[in-house]
Amino acid sequence: MLRLLIDQDIDQDILRGLLRRIPDLDAMTAYDVGMSEAPDPELLAWAAEAGRILVTHDRRTMPAHAARRLAAGDDIAGVIVVSRRIPISTAIDELEIAVLCSEPEEWQNLVRHIPL
Repeated sequence: MLRLLIDQDIDQDILRGLLRRIPDLDAMTAYDVGMSEAPDPELLAWAAEAGRILVTHDRRTMPAHAARRLAAGDDIAGVIVVSRRIPISTAIDELEIAVLCSEPEEWQNLVRHIPL
């Protein structure tokens, strides 16, 4: 099962819905780890060190920060960018599939967008 780091910008209804479906979900929020105000590069570095896939709504800057980190030779644990334009239920459905049906190694150094 994937271990997630939930960015401060994620709609909390998505997190609550995901936790209802996967009660043993290993998810921490940026707030939980004291990084709710951290710049994106620091959040990516923390997630990589902790082996947590970052879940964010930030489609504008987070993929670019991830690309710069990879270009510099640094790893990322993975990034899932959730569109704000899809229904919350769709976001929960697709995150549930990703969490339950993939392994952390499959996300190493990847940025994926939901909807997939």
